[in-house]
Amino acid sequence: MNVAFWSVASLLALFYLYAGGLKMVRGREQLRPMMAWVDSTPMPAVRAIGLIEVLGAAGLILPPLTGIAPWLALAAATGFMVLQIAATGVHLSRGDRRLALNLVLFLLAAVTIWSAIARL
Repeated sequence: MNVAFWSVASLLALFYLYAGGLKMVRGREQLRPMMAWVDSTPMPAVRAIGLIEVLGAAGLILPPLTGIAPWLALAAATGFMVLQIAATGVHLSRGDRRLALNLVLFLLAAVTIWSAIARL
């Protein structure tokens, strides 16, 4: 179970660290090709979402790695599931039906939750 947790949590953390980092440092013009929703979202909100993603990535990895409050990994993975539910709503409201990435990230977060519960 330990290998499953670290494999899935690391993959999820790397994705959110990258995506969140981009949202925190790039401008609207640079983000637009990858994330069309930034046109209708204020940049402070985009930056805040990026910060949440980076902090969530840290929450997936650091607590179990250090042994300090390992339940925070469970909270971070739950937060990522909620984030993907909201992201799916945004995509659907914009008429975007490309939801495969949202589904994969949701499922990875669910597997992370399952393996984190098994580790506790």
